[in-house]
Amino acid sequence: MTERLDFYYRNGCHLCEEMAAALFRGWPREAEAMRWHDVDSREEWQWRYGTRVPVLMLDGELLCEYVLDPARLVPHFGPPANPL
Repeated sequence: MTERLDFYYRNGCHLCEEMAAALFRGWPREAEAMRWHDVDSREEWQWRYGTRVPVLMLDGELLCEYVLDPARLVPHFGPPANPL
């Protein structure tokens, strides 16, 4: 079974940009396949996440928020492909 990453972000959010860049640098294949969700595109997401972005979910479970924690990704995807 393939694990699914969902990335909740807000346009113009520097933390969101930093987490996305780290994901693409460290785990490019997984980052390429992840689903992107702009929290401002749905009222439900605005209410749920507010300013608590970025949020990275793995199969519906919280993996990281605000900053990427590589230790949380390694058990699922292995070590990063490139230095973070």
